[in-house]
Amino acid sequence: MAENGAGLQRGLGWLTDWPKRIDIPEERSDEVREMAKLTRDFVQREVVPLIERMEHGELALNAVLMHKFGALGALGVEVPEEYGGLDLPKAVGTAVVEELAPTGGFAVTYAAHTTIGTLPVVYFGTAEQKRRYLPKLASGEWVGAYALTEPGSGSDALNARTRATLSNDGTHYILNGTKQFITNSQFAGLFTVFAKVDGQHFTGFLVEPNFPGVSLGDEERKMGIKSSSTRQLILQDAQVPVENLLGEIGKGHRIALNVLNIARFKLGVAGIGGSKGALALSARYASEREQFGRPIASFGMIRQKLAEMATRTYVAESAAYRLVGQIDRAIEGKTGTTAVLSGIQEYAAECAMLKVLGTETLDYCVDEGVQIHGGYGFLQDYPIERAYRDSRINRLFEGTNEINRLLAPATLIRKAVKGEMSLSAPVSRSSSESSIEHGQISNLKQLALMLTELAFERFGASAEEEQEVLAAIGDILIGTYAAESAVIRAEQTGNPLWRRMARISLDGTLDRAMTRASNVLPRIADDLSGSLDLARSLTTREPRDVIAVQREIADAVLAAEGYPATAAVGATASA
Repeated sequence: MAENGAGLQRGLGWLTDWPKRIDIPEERSDEVREMAKLTRDFVQREVVPLIERMEHGELALNAVLMHKFGALGALGVEVPEEYGGLDLPKAVGTAVVEELAPTGGFAVTYAAHTTIGTLPVVYFGTAEQKRRYLPKLASGEWVGAYALTEPGSGSDALNARTRATLSNDGTHYILNGTKQFITNSQFAGLFTVFAKVDGQHFTGFLVEPNFPGVSLGDEERKMGIKSSSTRQLILQDAQVPVENLLGEIGKGHRIALNVLNIARFKLGVAGIGGSKGALALSARYASEREQFGRPIASFGMIRQKLAEMATRTYVAESAAYRLVGQIDRAIEGKTGTTAVLSGIQEYAAECAMLKVLGTETLDYCVDEGVQIHGGYGFLQDYPIERAYRDSRINRLFEGTNEINRLLAPATLIRKAVKGEMSLSAPVSRSSSESSIEHGQISNLKQLALMLTELAFERFGASAEEEQEVLAAIGDILIGTYAAESAVIRAEQTGNPLWRRMARISLDGTLDRAMTRASNVLPRIADDLSGSLDLARSLTTREPRDVIAVQREIADAVLAAEGYPATAAVGATASA
């Protein structure tokens, strides 16, 4: 994807250096477009007819669909060719995730399989483990699962109680413990399981469900994603051959954290695909539903909702494609696990930010979608009801949004301590001196750095314990990255609608940044009055007729019957 001229910035480097160009959906490669179409067609032909049956308990249909999808190559996008995969850039897998997102539970089945279920073997498996398992995972013959969480450890997942002890004859590890909330468990052929060897060394293992001592709990009764399988994995003197140890003893955290970076990013992308689906459902319903003798799409407050849904989706989509382009560029041409994972790890903070942005955009869109549907949105006869329930899990998956919101400011502080970034260095200005938006984005960056520096000066190394302060800074960082992505995309495309969306989104980001700053400055600033004055100057903006802009956006949404640029994405997957 390097052909668009975008440069390679280091993680969080956008805070001090203005990017020349970014990757955008409008410049997707042919292979990305082809995989997106293949997925869209598969969803309509194979998945949509089975959704209701899966929602009502026929979960084994997931395995049938995965096998069919695997035959099309969609499960092996990130698997090396020598093991039956396609070995394509992350952008291709991103397109699949986005298109599948409105299917709810099946999208979760796919995402768990292709990321946390398969990538541990891709990146950390021995040659024999790859030969034995990857062809089956890439084809869909087997479905993968990931067993990290335990009943007593959620966000503190590395504090596992599951133990692994080498057998007396040295041929097996004996695992004891219970893993909780394991997606794909009913039909999984392979589990990546984490346990502490001798109760101390956090380590990964590849566990097949037919190994002695391995069993499953009952299906969990979930709020949403009912068409996916979620059970406990129970290990009672489970016998795992020594050759199924994954990676190195005591290095399981490398597997867990690196794979989670990708999973977090893809969860954000799934939020974008789901938002497009919710917008399409809402636009069609608003056009068809009449009240007081006219379609509710003609009413200002309904149009305002549609416009805001589309704007938030545009902004999140801009950030997502920018990030996947950076990741692909960072790992392009690299060989070896260490080199590839270092490229991905570089953007761990951005992956966490995108996870928060995408999942919270989705929650907003499905909530407003139900509101647009009125009482009918509360009925299971209307697909927006399922979309609403399915969305809620995403803010809990792969680390809660609270944990992910803290990651970027915490990383920023650590980089400053190591001398990799300066919190007091001036932010470089864009070469586009006449752009008001560029200046405002630079000001937002300066504000984020200022608040981080004040927090570090006040609390030192214990600043990471000030979660409320870091969460506020995290919100500003997420908003700034997203707003910058939206503005640059609008400029690269010359799309006037994108420009209007980027503008009103940036206004909202400035307002929220001032609110966050005013909430934390009394705790971290010695000169409160001066700091507040500076924060106000960095977030100032001119008032504008937002209503007129949102009416124009709503017109575009209604004309497209969904997201204006790519209304076909996810538009009917929930039907």
